[in-house]
Amino acid sequence: MRLNKLFASMLLVGAAFSGNGWADTFQPFKVADIQVEGLQRVALGAALLNLPIKVGDTIDQVKLQQAIKSLYASGNFENVQVARDGDVLVVEVRERPTISAVSFDGNKDIKDEQLQESLNSSGVKVGESLDRTMLSDIEKGLQDFYYGVGKYGAKVEAQIINLPRNRVELKFKFTEGLAAEIRQINFVGNEHYSDEELAKLLELKDFVAWWNLFGERRYQKQKLQADLESLETFYHNNGYIRFEVTSTQVSMTPDRKGLYITINVKEGEQYKVKEVNLTGDLMGREQVLKTILPLKTGVQYNGADVTFTEEMYSKYLGRFGYANPEVKTYPEIDDKNKEVTLNINIKPGKRVYVRGINFTGNTVTADEVMRRELRQMEGAWLNDALIEVSKARLNRLGYFETVDTETVPVQGADDLVDVQFKVKEQPSGSFNAGIGYGSYSGMSLQFGIQQSNFLGTGNQAGITLNTNRYQKSVNLSYTDPYFTKDGVSLGGSIYWSAFDANNAYLERYKNNSYGVSTSLGFPINEYNRINVGVGYRHNEISDVSSYQQAIRFYNLYRNGADPNDSLSFDNFELSLGWSRSTLDRGTFPTAGNSQRLNGRMTVPGSDLQFFKTDFETSFYFPLNRSHSFVFLTRARLAYANGYGKYHDNDQILPFWENYYTGGSSYLRGFKSNSVGPRAFYVYRGSESCSPDASGDSCSLPGDVNQVYVRSNRSIGGNALATASAELIVPTPFLDEAYSNSVRTSFFVDAGNVWDTEFNYDLYKYLPADRYAELADYSDASRIRASWGMSVQWLSPMGPMVFSLAWPIKSEDDDDMEIFSFNIGKTF
Repeated sequence: MRLNKLFASMLLVGAAFSGNGWADTFQPFKVADIQVEGLQRVALGAALLNLPIKVGDTIDQVKLQQAIKSLYASGNFENVQVARDGDVLVVEVRERPTISAVSFDGNKDIKDEQLQESLNSSGVKVGESLDRTMLSDIEKGLQDFYYGVGKYGAKVEAQIINLPRNRVELKFKFTEGLAAEIRQINFVGNEHYSDEELAKLLELKDFVAWWNLFGERRYQKQKLQADLESLETFYHNNGYIRFEVTSTQVSMTPDRKGLYITINVKEGEQYKVKEVNLTGDLMGREQVLKTILPLKTGVQYNGADVTFTEEMYSKYLGRFGYANPEVKTYPEIDDKNKEVTLNINIKPGKRVYVRGINFTGNTVTADEVMRRELRQMEGAWLNDALIEVSKARLNRLGYFETVDTETVPVQGADDLVDVQFKVKEQPSGSFNAGIGYGSYSGMSLQFGIQQSNFLGTGNQAGITLNTNRYQKSVNLSYTDPYFTKDGVSLGGSIYWSAFDANNAYLERYKNNSYGVSTSLGFPINEYNRINVGVGYRHNEISDVSSYQQAIRFYNLYRNGADPNDSLSFDNFELSLGWSRSTLDRGTFPTAGNSQRLNGRMTVPGSDLQFFKTDFETSFYFPLNRSHSFVFLTRARLAYANGYGKYHDNDQILPFWENYYTGGSSYLRGFKSNSVGPRAFYVYRGSESCSPDASGDSCSLPGDVNQVYVRSNRSIGGNALATASAELIVPTPFLDEAYSNSVRTSFFVDAGNVWDTEFNYDLYKYLPADRYAELADYSDASRIRASWGMSVQWLSPMGPMVFSLAWPIKSEDDDDMEIFSFNIGKTF
């Protein structure tokens, strides 16, 4: 806490006269010369400037005393003596010592920085002169602070250590002692509520259960004052408009280690609202103001409702440029009938216009990037609603940890203000999945840089170079969100990738691909946006394992002359997307919701014809006013399939385009991409076979009893559904100042992936036990779920995530990923 100014200055006036005994027989004389002796740090000119006597002046005793007072008032001297040598006025001074160093010893409740800041405000700092008369006030003020937090045995001693050349070191020695504990809190005068009910309203406690590790019974004067206000608010909100705290007593035990607090109250009776009247300048909007009036007659009086009504009317007037309305409620209390008439007086004041809008704190982000997000315009009247919208849009950019606003009146003009946006920037770039560790997957190393605020322009740029055991890729992307001044965005990317599914714990295949894409985004309104795009993609598929789901696709396109030859496809794609967001922040939102629907399809005539759709939604529900507790729900639905014909066969979704889930994004607690249908193999003799639509094409030689089904890794599917529920809570042991950059939550995830097109019934020819085994491995109907906790924080290297999760039900322990850690995870 910031200490108040503790010092008071005292002017010391005195003089000692020497020479011819003129202290008693002083005679006025004309000054022929002035000599100042004892100067070290203070210049002669500065000393003479503070002396209201000049050569040639005739001085008397009154003028001499005024001169001495003036020298003391300059603050440069701690002793002044004057003497007369003939017609020469001799002034002998002793300068105040210069503070060479300030140190603190023994202080724990007050940090050195806080102490130094308080001393600086009083002029006690290194390089300044020391006024010894102020030290006792400093000591007393510091001791009063300790008394205010219950440390009545505290002592503060200011020590002066003399140094050469009229310098001193100022050392404050603290003996804090132990804080006195509250032994008992008593209430006197309460009839409608018990002591236990009222004690729950207080922050001060006289009892703390043994399991409450963070509770304490320490007394603090400021907390007591806040508790008294809480009592008054509680009673007023429950109809006791006459309630008052008549007195409080804080008494100390003889050993100064315990305190007894007594709070005397006068409850009064409950009152009902008899009538609500609107008075003052209603600006012709009386009917609207009455319509939106939340106060009702005949109900119990509630002080919170009255305050809410005043604030609501103030905000309503603020939308029309009345920046400083005065809305006050004057109650008329009928003690006989226990009723109250509420007279709400409205004074809109003068309409205020915005002269200018300024930004501070944006050392990287250009003003232009911030200004284009504003909805409050310069030259227009001040609109509180538009300022809040502007603030929300800046928050949603994801560039800032905090955004605060302030309206500053223009001096000399009562109808003009300047609007100040004060921001605190946060890292807007990140490593894209740069380093990770999982209890199953082990260490993974990748490299990538994404910058959502490239060089402060607001443009998004990225170069991702990933290399790990299952993938090598390069991706260059760039997006200008304001390609036109109307907010039309333009973006594009070029990419290359070599993917080995076998090393990614998926069923074996290799996919080498490259492509290019571009997109345009169009704002529909404040919250909605549509994106359209086109692209080209080349895929080369090889080394595909002969599991039944892949054979279904592979048999349509393989080279009959060389079945082991790789497949290549060239596809032209169209994309269409819709997004909506009312979130209060771009990173770590606490209120609002967002939805995103994306669709992608290959153009008819491409080598492959398929489409993919993906819908995601999230809702944030703050549970308290400070938004420190938030309930979050998320869901994702996706579906894909082929369309059209190829050689009289229905097109199907390429298996490398399947959806996967499990891992750090959804279904935490399961290893990455492990949830969903599994690959299975059917062998007869030494060769694999795949049935046709009739199920009769498995006519390879061999004993039918040798046919078997073998479960393997996840292969994904064409349909996905996941959902999550999270309770976001304050991070333990973390200062509130970091709440916008660190987030802790407890979650439950559920969902699965399905293959809706694969016909398992074609394999009924298998022996009954093998077919039952196949049905069990298909995972076609099981919902998987997990629970755990997650900590996310923003670091200079980008977002970081630590998750600790457990599957709620898992038949296969190999599915489990108990904990994981990632740097560069995008939220």
